[in-house]
Amino acid sequence: MSVNPIVHSAQRAAFSAAIDATIHAVRGKGTEKMSENACKLIDLAQPLLKNRFPDEAFDAARKLVSDPNGKWMQFAYRAINEIDPHILKMNALNLVYEGMLLGYNQVCELREKYQCNMPWILLFDPTSACNLHCKGCWAAEYGNRLNLSYEEMDRLVTEGEELGIHWYMLTGGEPMCRKSDILKLAAKHQESVFHLFTNGTLIDQEFCEEVRKVGNMAFFLSIEGSEESNDDRRGEGIYRKVLHAMDLMKENGLLFGTSICYTSANYKAVTSDEFIDMLIAHGVRFNWYFHYMPIGDGANVNLMLDKDQREYMLHRVREIRGLTGGKEIFCIDFQNDGEYIDGCIAGGRQYAHINPNGDVEPCVFIHYSNANIHDKSLLECLQQPLFKEYHKGQPFNKNHLRPCPMLENPELLGEMVKRSGAHSTDLQRPESTDDVYRRCKPYADQWTPTADRLWAEEHPEKACAACAACTKQD
Repeated sequence: MSVNPIVHSAQRAAFSAAIDATIHAVRGKGTEKMSENACKLIDLAQPLLKNRFPDEAFDAARKLVSDPNGKWMQFAYRAINEIDPHILKMNALNLVYEGMLLGYNQVCELREKYQCNMPWILLFDPTSACNLHCKGCWAAEYGNRLNLSYEEMDRLVTEGEELGIHWYMLTGGEPMCRKSDILKLAAKHQESVFHLFTNGTLIDQEFCEEVRKVGNMAFFLSIEGSEESNDDRRGEGIYRKVLHAMDLMKENGLLFGTSICYTSANYKAVTSDEFIDMLIAHGVRFNWYFHYMPIGDGANVNLMLDKDQREYMLHRVREIRGLTGGKEIFCIDFQNDGEYIDGCIAGGRQYAHINPNGDVEPCVFIHYSNANIHDKSLLECLQQPLFKEYHKGQPFNKNHLRPCPMLENPELLGEMVKRSGAHSTDLQRPESTDDVYRRCKPYADQWTPTADRLWAEEHPEKACAACAACTKQD
């Protein structure tokens, strides 16, 4: 979609002014004012998304923000008063206006034009290097041999923005090993946001001040429960360093949350009231929960949850983020929230991943590819055979509590890799899909009856179509 630059400039200016006005009107002045201004922002967004969402969706949003005493309005009010105004404005403007509104419309049109998946979120690894040596992490052994140059990252973001992609998540390795290049990248691309997954140990006051200047950055800090369990895996004293980084970021008004891998060993600890309260006290706004994936050397199937543990996670995360009760912190469980996003979002459907070797992969957890950014444009990489297999197969299961072609439907990953001719991109050693299948198949078998029961209870009108006998397998 060709966006008229004059129209774009005027719309962006209008949104920017509305966000500034909202922040100014709300800070220190109560949730009544915030509710009033939130309704104005919804009114501004509705015309841009009228072809994507029904009027009822906007009415529901207005109803949510119309209660100034509601849990999520209290959450938003606290954020507006505690986060630096420039950071708040730049993340809202680029994530909401550029990404979710204008960019997403462009992405949807390109999907139709090219008949393939087209993401609106792009993950990439600036480096394979890391300053820690965590148990079970490939980066600790692989070292700093692989890096995307600044020029390569700049070209990647430039091509992505031309496709309507304005949300970039940086993983690794430890992306903060390249913090000067990342700050430079964020400063150049002021119409996008850059969110870093980091261990937090390289964050200092000088860096916080630079982030406040560029504005368009946010962070996901890795933390996995108690001080003992964290330091056992990551090294002595790391837990305290992460909490210190949180306090420093809170003092500087930065926007940050956590990235939490939950396992059979820590799933209750990382969802406990005590743990959540501790995170909120240190300034955390959101928790992103990721199910443990048994991939690569060092994979430990004993860390995978059993059916009862996974069901506990499903109910507990929804309890934490409920409209009432729970906690004033936003949580996403990427394995159990498939029903809200129509199953798997990988393979370019909503996001794709680029490793530090330049390989364009369907998922941060699925290391196979037909394309590399060193050889092809980003658009060509998104049209690779493996991504087209994803496009044809999604959703991989009509029961969205079984969304993944690897974890819950492990036979499908091998079939797609074989049909597409994709190769392993594992950075330690090539990994056969047969090995992945053997690890995941027992898990899938024991989870299926529970998943089908839960789906039938929550979605009785869809239950028959989603049962194991009717599951899409072509």
